Amino acid sequence: MDKKVKRYYQLKQKQKEIEQELTELRGDIMNHCKEQGVFELEVGNYKAKIVRQERKEYDDDKLYEALPDPGVWRMLSKSDASKIASLIKLNVISEEKIKDAFSVKSITLLQVDKK
Repeated sequence: MDKKVKRYYQLKQKQKEIEQELTELRGDIMNHCKEQGVFELEVGNYKAKIVRQERKEYDDDKLYEALPDPGVWRMLSKSDASKIASLIKLNVISEEKIKDAFSVKSITLLQVDKK
């Protein structure tokens, strides 16, 4: 068990280092694309692409007010965007009913694929 705990610690340290390097590289690539005014970049056998997405962030208090049915609220237990999207898709709740319970947040993703 000692070896497993030690290995787990070592891997977590590597994970932190890799995540830090990925963050730095992502920033460098995003800045380069921004400076060049491009959303796609081909370098050698790789293609980098900047993708913008919008995500809904729900306010639990406002959502609770918009969904007075305790049965529906129990299905959620707390706001979870994927569960809420499923309930909307199944017509259990309407997006109109909860329109004031969320804000839309824009995020930018970086995708790098091998050609």
